[in-house]
Amino acid sequence: MIDLTITQSKAGLKEKKFSATELTRAYFDRIRATDDKLHAYITVTEKQALEQAKAIDKKGDYKGLLEGIPMNLKDCICTAGIRTTACSRILENFIPPYNAHMYDRLLNAGVILLGKTNTDEFTMGASSENSFFGVTANPWNTACVSGGSSGGPAASVAADQCAFSIGTDTGGSIRQPASLCSVVGLKVTYGRVPRYGCIPYASSFDTVGPITKTVEDAALVLQVMAGRSEKDATTPDEPVPDYSTFLKEDLKGLTLGLPKEYFGQGVDKEVSDTVMAGVEVMKKLGAKIIEISLPLTKYAIPTYYILVKSEASTNMARYDGIKYGHTTDDAKELQEIYMKSRSEGFGDEVKRTIMMGTYALSAGYYDAYYLKAAKVRALMKKEFEDAFEQCDALITPTSPTPAFRIGEKVDDPLAMYMCDILTTPINLAGICGMSVPAGFSKKGLPIGLQVLAGQYKEGNLFHVGHAFEKATEWHKKKPNV
Repeated sequence: MIDLTITQSKAGLKEKKFSATELTRAYFDRIRATDDKLHAYITVTEKQALEQAKAIDKKGDYKGLLEGIPMNLKDCICTAGIRTTACSRILENFIPPYNAHMYDRLLNAGVILLGKTNTDEFTMGASSENSFFGVTANPWNTACVSGGSSGGPAASVAADQCAFSIGTDTGGSIRQPASLCSVVGLKVTYGRVPRYGCIPYASSFDTVGPITKTVEDAALVLQVMAGRSEKDATTPDEPVPDYSTFLKEDLKGLTLGLPKEYFGQGVDKEVSDTVMAGVEVMKKLGAKIIEISLPLTKYAIPTYYILVKSEASTNMARYDGIKYGHTTDDAKELQEIYMKSRSEGFGDEVKRTIMMGTYALSAGYYDAYYLKAAKVRALMKKEFEDAFEQCDALITPTSPTPAFRIGEKVDDPLAMYMCDILTTPINLAGICGMSVPAGFSKKGLPIGLQVLAGQYKEGNLFHVGHAFEKATEWHKKKPNV
């Protein structure tokens, strides 16, 4: 049962081959058997999940779009009455009084919550090594990272610890771990899914999206989550199409662009060769392939990190040791409570973020750093818009390398930031992107292929990704955990 996709599980439930309770128990058995090696889960909600499953079985019609499907959430998504920590000491015992709006939509569609999964602290990282609760290992090689910041969600899907997961993507945090773990990861257009109830990193970059076993499953989950929300002013009144209509098995009539800057310096030859082999498959499926140039790509990392660190330093101000979260026991006056609570509660990367962001926003430096970066961001957005006048989608690698070893880059922040070089431009431009499994390195580590499309063109991602998936077998391979 745990090997099944969402579509296959739904069919099994409707045909009474198994019940939602049996399916849920099978996933908990899998979590118990494997999570001591992976450490994907922070909180397991077995009692609530089995109660949900029994209620669904009692009703017995499985009519909801995701009725009876067990899943998990990245631990920065608020769940009423269930601990939500953002994997930080400062929120170690925080229990929200309300649900994130997109989680309410999933509940209305019938999902069963298995638990909350690991992330870099406040989603700041590319390896899940910044979590207060420890690193999540890669199911394909437990000596390697699972990626970040949605390392727990990606590892749990790859290891069949859930049917699907929900992560967040600020600069690659869904796509990069999806690539490193050989699953499908969807970064939606900014505003496509409401973020109310999701603990923020950088508010003009954050997106919420699914991590799944197949492209078809990603389309199904997005169908439930997408759309205007009265609780999130950044969600426009943009119609939500029937994403299943884009799941075609050929690419005739589509033009796909290859940005030359995404195949150059810093990208492993194994990675670029694997992606180019995927491009050959797409040619055979009828796509027209053209080379394009996105010259501003070289400015993506400095632009991205100036802007997100600035926004994050402002967002982090709410954790003051007074209203909620960790409060120091060793302070006598207000200023001391602030300083000691934050010093004790935040990890190194969060502290580094606050210092960088505050510096970039400070008097005398705002114009030199933040304002310049904002102008470059606008130019990058225009560059992508021009590219999509020539192409229906772009094809690139997702991560410049396969998964690296745990501890390999943890003492070198710049090397860690460079892991996001192929994903951050997409968040700067506010467009959508998806990573799909495309092959393996000589060491047996997964390599992902990234498909990019214009704003609200997720349908193009599903078209290209589904056709590629149907023509290959990479998504069917499973790690031996």
